[in-house]
Amino acid sequence: MRDGPGRRAIKAVARAGFILDVCLTRAWRRLRGERPYALGGACRRCAACCEAPALQAGVFVWHMPRLRQLFLWWQRRVNGFELTATDDRAHVFVFRCTHFDWATRSCDSYASRPGVCRDYPRALLRQPKPTLLPGCGYRPVAPNAARLRRALADQPLTPEQRERLERDLYLRN
Repeated sequence: MRDGPGRRAIKAVARAGFILDVCLTRAWRRLRGERPYALGGACRRCAACCEAPALQAGVFVWHMPRLRQLFLWWQRRVNGFELTATDDRAHVFVFRCTHFDWATRSCDSYASRPGVCRDYPRALLRQPKPTLLPGCGYRPVAPNAARLRRALADQPLTPEQRERLERDLYLRN
């Protein structure tokens, strides 16, 4: 289902709002001293993030039926996301993207993809222990990784211990 000119225009406006919100939120968090994980690695074009996009809803959207309906309508009508499952404990909606072609593992509307698709996996980097999808070429890198690696270099560790610590503490670039 390719996007037509009208849907591309609506998505462009929504994307501008999304980008503004993300930039302001991240700037506010930096001012407060938060240091999220950096993003290391590169996209391997595995499309694992496209197979079942999941969105966490805010408390109001999750618990207010009208807001929830509006949110799901927007995802279906504008983004082409069909609801397939929910996780009540985490307030997460899981979707099937109608733009994802399973045969070619590509998006038929890549240029007009929603902000959530553009921002993966950056949105996960502020979690205490970010977990990315299996096979994803990206990886979280601790904000103080270089300093921690230097500190580990001074410790009497076996290569296996050093490797495990670097992996578990997200010290690899």
